[in-house]
Amino acid sequence: MTNTTFALGTDLPVSRIGYGTMRLTGAPDERSGSGAPIWQAPTDRAAAVALLRRAAELGVTFFDTADSYALGASEELLAEALHPYADEVTVATKVGVVRPSPTEWVPLGHPAYLRQQAELALRRLKVERVDLLQLHRIDPEYPLEDQIGALRQLQEEGKVRHIGLSEVSVEQLTAAEAVAPIASVQNMYNLASREHEAVVEHTAARGIAFIPFFPVAMGEHAGQDSPVAGVARELGATPSQVALAWQLHRAPNIVPIPGTSSPAHLEENVGALRLTLTEEQFKRIDQ
Repeated sequence: MTNTTFALGTDLPVSRIGYGTMRLTGAPDERSGSGAPIWQAPTDRAAAVALLRRAAELGVTFFDTADSYALGASEELLAEALHPYADEVTVATKVGVVRPSPTEWVPLGHPAYLRQQAELALRRLKVERVDLLQLHRIDPEYPLEDQIGALRQLQEEGKVRHIGLSEVSVEQLTAAEAVAPIASVQNMYNLASREHEAVVEHTAARGIAFIPFFPVAMGEHAGQDSPVAGVARELGATPSQVALAWQLHRAPNIVPIPGTSSPAHLEENVGALRLTLTEEQFKRIDQ
């Protein structure tokens, strides 16, 4: 039986299927593909609020956002939908990337900037403490210890509960852990993109949450004659659900955060928690 929760930072249980808000921006026809601008608040705001509330109703307790998603509008949307947050709801946000234009994502790790953006996140999310504050990207222009140190300062001030990183190697994670306790790593990881296997292994051994973004990008892995499709037929599930179940089976610390603006897809994603793969099915998919 798949464990349905993971204790983030050892003390904060979260659902192992979370919700990523990155795509919940702009107009519905602007959200798909790698070139989606993620630049403005959703034009279908009422539907977006309803979707977030529906996620909570379905048992999703982990919601991920960032100050760079629609220039803070994503954080405000989460607050509009879910504040006051239920005791079991955990909200994660990220700082450390600036958006000079709809096509640019630029790391900025100046410690004072990171602290300022955390203060703005507190206001937009309407909280006194962020459950999980993640460094969106390491900025090579500033020492890593200064960037993590800024988040550690916020933690010591009681404004941040746990600290996370995004798109990092084992070496970077280890260096960050020398400065502050790290509760999570958010890297791209799916059946078609598995460059971070070493990070998965390291975080699993350390009890650190591994939060894959773009968790159901499958490409040819989802073809009609693929192992994923075969297992899906055996389980009476969809290929997307099987791709998520593969991640849940891969390691007990993996917490995927699929994002969607479709209520049907939302229910499909959450339904992956009910799937249990046999070792044979997992190995067949894993090849």
